[in-house]
Amino acid sequence: MNNFPSHVEVLRLRAKYPPGTRIELTALLDDPYAALKPGDRATVRGVDDAGTIMCRWDCGSTLNIIPSLDNFIIIL
Repeated sequence: MNNFPSHVEVLRLRAKYPPGTRIELTALLDDPYAALKPGDRATVRGVDDAGTIMCRWDCGSTLNIIPSLDNFIIIL
């Protein structure tokens, strides 16, 4: 069994996080090389087939986030 989300789950994520959605990180990422910190904001570019949210962070990063692991909120 793999850890990839089902097609239905990917479609649900794409509906919840369409391109242009603004998000804010609420906790440190579990990645020692990520320079992002809580409070950093991004614009969603889309959701890939693996269910990761593709982001363009205001600081210039394009690091994707994993909804089941990373802590973030949708902002207006």
